[in-house]
Amino acid sequence: MALSIVAQGFIASLAAGSLTAIGALPVLFGHTISSRLSDVLLGFAAGVMLAASFLSLIIPGVEAAQIQSGSRMTAAAVAVVGVALGIAFVALLNEVIPHEHFVRGRQGPESELLSKIWLFVLAITIHNLPEGLAVGVGFGGGDIRQGTTLAIGIGLQNAPEGLAVAVALRSIGYDRLRAVAVAALTGMVEPVSGLLGAYAVSLSQAILPWGLTFAAGAMLYVISHEIIPETHHHGHENEATAGLSIGLMIMMFLDVAFG
Repeated sequence: MALSIVAQGFIASLAAGSLTAIGALPVLFGHTISSRLSDVLLGFAAGVMLAASFLSLIIPGVEAAQIQSGSRMTAAAVAVVGVALGIAFVALLNEVIPHEHFVRGRQGPESELLSKIWLFVLAITIHNLPEGLAVGVGFGGGDIRQGTTLAIGIGLQNAPEGLAVAVALRSIGYDRLRAVAVAALTGMVEPVSGLLGAYAVSLSQAILPWGLTFAAGAMLYVISHEIIPETHHHGHENEATAGLSIGLMIMMFLDVAFG
């Protein structure tokens, strides 16, 4: 029996999220990375997300909106509003959920109930939520090839991101097993948001352009507000930019060749 597009979206986002844990595994064996390499890896993640936002989400969203409405003007308006809503959604999460970044410190409301480790987990969870949503929406629209390409791209950037998170946790005193476990846990929000995205879009194709552009806006916020500032904090801007460029080109190739 063929799997429904909702089930496919869930499985694909689960696979992509699981690569966060796989990327963190070297930490179990005592391997570590320099801050320079960490910035390159996070830059790579930003590049993949940037290319995916436009090639796999915004452009298909505009095309879907134009087919549905028959108007380029309406399609443009849907794209702008959808992206704006995605940006506003993650910005709101940043404001109402207490969390802490490795470099930039605590953000959001103060909380005495949450330990430092859980503040880190919440920060990365906010980061990963739009990625799972993007994969789920991609499958929910019925374009399996596009959804698969998006899942591969998100998975590719999750692996170095998982390693960077685990290494950062080790640097602040957490043992190997706990660092890997926390990194893996942050990736598990992706199948949840992927399931929600796939289900929402499967209910009505009218939601598709909104879902695609919303997911793109959410990812663009994370790139600008979270990842790039983190990669530029240690003075490795050139290396981080090189990582971003490589990630962007790889995702662009995947999308054009297989999307």
